[in-house]
Amino acid sequence: MDKPKKIERAVVSMRKGFALLITLSVLAVLIGLTGVLLSYFDEVRKDASATKALIQGNLYYTDIRKIIKGFKEKKTLFSTLYLMPVPLTSPDGRFDILLQCHPRANGVNINWLGKENDPKMAEQFTLVQNLFESIVQTYDLEDAERLEEMLLAEIWGEDLFIQKPNSRLFQKNGIISFKQFEQILQRYQFETDDQKVSQIPWEKYFVFGDSGTLVDGDYLSAELIAMLFDIDLETVRDEWVEGGMKLKDFVQQMGGSYNDKLYAKKFIEEAKCSVQYAYQDERFEFTFIDSQGEVKDFEFNGKQ
Repeated sequence: MDKPKKIERAVVSMRKGFALLITLSVLAVLIGLTGVLLSYFDEVRKDASATKALIQGNLYYTDIRKIIKGFKEKKTLFSTLYLMPVPLTSPDGRFDILLQCHPRANGVNINWLGKENDPKMAEQFTLVQNLFESIVQTYDLEDAERLEEMLLAEIWGEDLFIQKPNSRLFQKNGIISFKQFEQILQRYQFETDDQKVSQIPWEKYFVFGDSGTLVDGDYLSAELIAMLFDIDLETVRDEWVEGGMKLKDFVQQMGGSYNDKLYAKKFIEEAKCSVQYAYQDERFEFTFIDSQGEVKDFEFNGKQ
């Protein structure tokens, strides 16, 4: 074979090798790109599912809102819902929700800490201040001053420690949820290394948001009653029936002092409700509140 033909064949072979390398490179890029696209498609599909679930939740909320607003005996309705979750299912199984409600005023409002200079809220401020100090002493917190400072900053909307989501609810000043309160506690614990703050059952003592100026005493926890009225906790746990007794009668029987100006004399229409429902073999949740006959503040919590 002459030399020119050998060179020509070598060139052709090299070209084939380069073509193969280019083809393999392109395939690798395409495979990688396909993986990215599939991942993106999966995220889009999840987002679409969540969006559809949100729409479904809105439809459920609209129907539930009409039912609750039209229900005349609110005390009967919420007293029942406070006791246990109520499942609601249609005969064909397509409609499946779990409705549960809790009193919004069954504790001392943490936001009253910011009412020191409001003469109309003097008794509420004294109540929350005394409770906070009792908790600090009982659980031996390391730096109560710093914790109170952080809480007040959040309540007044100054130098916020928490990055709030873009929600109409979070555009209000104050501590409006336990989740928000918990973030402040975590920040405090990080700063002070005070592990004891995470061991306190805060939800048994405080409520959050704009739940009014009175405490719904008949639904207080045993822990809160024991601390507010200086009664032995085990005694309260043995004798007290949450929602089934009058706080005033109970406290007076135990020899405690009861302030009529702080505790409601009748049922308070302040409830926070959550609804869990099935959508495409997954469960989602939304919450809302009923405040003095107004059902409002729908909030979608996503997949559970």
